[in-house]
Amino acid sequence: MAVRIRLRRMGAKKRAFYRFVAADSRSPRDGRFIEVLGYYNPIEKPAKVVVHQDKVFKWLKNGAKMTETVESLFRQISIMEKWEKIKAGETGEDITIKDTISERKKKTKRAKKAQATEEAEKAEKAEEAETTTGEEEEKPEEEAKTEES
Repeated sequence: MAVRIRLRRMGAKKRAFYRFVAADSRSPRDGRFIEVLGYYNPIEKPAKVVVHQDKVFKWLKNGAKMTETVESLFRQISIMEKWEKIKAGETGEDITIKDTISERKKKTKRAKKAQATEEAEKAEKAEEAETTTGEEEEKPEEEAKTEES
């Protein structure tokens, strides 16, 4: 039986929150699970994450795999750093686990357009710099030829 640590969707329509669960990889997303490991509430600002570290580390020691989303969330709250230290044989007590995740900045249409124009301007400047450096390199060669004759 392959065990995965993954998210289980809970809550009302358009008001979702998630539980971290250890489940058989063959069972459906919201189906049977083995153990609840914590929860993640993205509705709160900032998003709240509560994880039972001892349970998570027990499952990881037993060979459970994490989904990409769970791994990303665990990296943001520093559980993965602590797990890597524990795997290496250290205690990992110096790492504090965060209980919130900072909100990502949302890009508006105006911001996306401004970023695209900035990138285009940078590309033009880079091309201009390449052409001017190429011309400067040719001039010393021409001067060397005139000095020899």
